[in-house]
Amino acid sequence: MSDSYDLFVLGAGVAGMMAAEGAARHGLRIALAEEGMFGGLITNVNHLQPHPEGMPPSGADLAADLMTKVADAGVETFMTAVESLALLPSGEIEVATADERVRARCAIVATGARLRKLNVPGETEFEHRGVSHCADCDGPLFKGQTVVVAGGGDSALQEAAVLAECCEAVHVVHRGRAFSGRKSFVDAVLGNRNITVHFETVVKAIEGEGDVNAVILRDQQSASTWRLPCRGFFAYVGLEANTRFLDSAVGMDAGRIIVNGELETTLPNVFAIGAVRAGFGGEVGHAMDDARRAVSVVRARLVGA
Repeated sequence: MSDSYDLFVLGAGVAGMMAAEGAARHGLRIALAEEGMFGGLITNVNHLQPHPEGMPPSGADLAADLMTKVADAGVETFMTAVESLALLPSGEIEVATADERVRARCAIVATGARLRKLNVPGETEFEHRGVSHCADCDGPLFKGQTVVVAGGGDSALQEAAVLAECCEAVHVVHRGRAFSGRKSFVDAVLGNRNITVHFETVVKAIEGEGDVNAVILRDQQSASTWRLPCRGFFAYVGLEANTRFLDSAVGMDAGRIIVNGELETTLPNVFAIGAVRAGFGGEVGHAMDDARRAVSVVRARLVGA
């Protein structure tokens, strides 16, 4: 890894890869760091709804397409975690990884988000043994069986509909009185004969012997608990932004990075885009728009309008 770049992009999801590729096309020297899988959570989605016009409808295909463009643009990519960002007296940004410290004139934080855990007994114990996070990937493993989906937003409803195509029964458990997802997804779930909905109900525990065989549920109205036999469990109860490495380096709002109208954080020349920032719209198209906007600002600052 070189010790100096024009732009250091943290995170190789859709927003990060688009920003890195777009900036490199303007002749800037770019580094792109990712500690996990390139593409992030989107690689688990077979059918993006909505999907950006002119782009592959599959999340995995979109990620692969962007990876190719990043490589073709000459971006230096590194499989490493960034541990901190700091503003140097020179005005440069110091990026610290587990192995070294490098400098960049600007940085874009695009570290995305991870699925929030329920933090109930059995959730960690039965990971990959019935507890899953990808209906498209693991749904066929539960063909003809019963599964439970926790959540009431777009992701939970989409995944429930996917699972209903191969599972004998899908139970959707939601703590609220009504779903918060978009109407088309709500209608698809409520109109599916393979899906049973349990409103005002929470998951208390996941049980099993080797693999998942039941969840313990609590009815919030009656306060009674009951056991629902199942073979698979999927939780989609929101996202948590990947910001732990930043500590107090930038301003935060409810765990997400605060930005101004130019997507700049409270740390000069450090920008935040995609699911990691406060006010993000939530769709793939919004991530792409963020990347274009940030690159436009960075380009104007470094090479002129």
